[in-house]
Amino acid sequence: MDLIMIILPVFLIFATGYVADKLIDFDIKSISSMSLYILLPLLTFNTFYRNELTIDYLYIFIFTFLLTGILLVITVIWGYFMGSSKEDVAAILLGTLFPNSGNYGTPVALFALGAVAFDYAIVLMVLHGFVISTVGIFIASFGSGATITVKEALINIFKIPVIHGAVAGVVFQLLDISLDAGIMDIIEMTGNAAIPVVMLILGMQLARITKESFDIKDVTAVVSIRMIISPVVAALLVLVMPVDDTMKMVFILLNAMPVAANSTMLAVQFNVKPNVVSFSTLITTLISIITIPVCLYLIGV
Repeated sequence: MDLIMIILPVFLIFATGYVADKLIDFDIKSISSMSLYILLPLLTFNTFYRNELTIDYLYIFIFTFLLTGILLVITVIWGYFMGSSKEDVAAILLGTLFPNSGNYGTPVALFALGAVAFDYAIVLMVLHGFVISTVGIFIASFGSGATITVKEALINIFKIPVIHGAVAGVVFQLLDISLDAGIMDIIEMTGNAAIPVVMLILGMQLARITKESFDIKDVTAVVSIRMIISPVVAALLVLVMPVDDTMKMVFILLNAMPVAANSTMLAVQFNVKPNVVSFSTLITTLISIITIPVCLYLIGV
């Protein structure tokens, strides 16, 4: 019962966004832009500025890319044996590689594991954002038949303000630059609004998923790899990860999350089976009502 109460606030906020968008036709793009360009950069800046950098951050960076590579190989092999097309595999990859660590994983980490875990979760969220903004764009481009150069991908990385906030926070900490307490209060207060806002956005996005045709085997692949294989592989990797137990738990927890909302955005933008990706987002989010409490129990919460 305690585990259910941990994730209940998260789903209540999702439900608020869902119902609100059904009643009022919100401009989700504008709300998302506000979160992306103002709230999240300030949150990441505050996280990296206030928390001392350790070798643990390098380890989690390496293991995040290692896990992504393992899941990519598993997904491609799965698609090969299913006889999936290039577009099908690209859509499945958008679902399997990128967990919803931002507007789902971080609040669950906060509610279940506390403030220290929340800081770790923010760092992992930034890394996941980096991965989806590089690997994700390549996959979406490949699946749509479009081409994208390495230079264009790098330019897109530096267009992401969340990355700017992280870099600025690291630089300010390394150079020991002190900011006025009043300014830091503003940064912290504004940044802290990011999590509930992006949770509302996901609820609104789920409210707009339409019932259209898609191949159930593609959705099954996404659900199986994202919700079962991903946390299992993450749990195996932390056995050799030289970090503290809290970071290990956060690494497993965030990689047990459902499909990232940004995966749907990429699928729509590049026209890579958006119905498959969006429906997979909905299904994995609903399934997580069961799987996340199980995950929390298994990691000892």
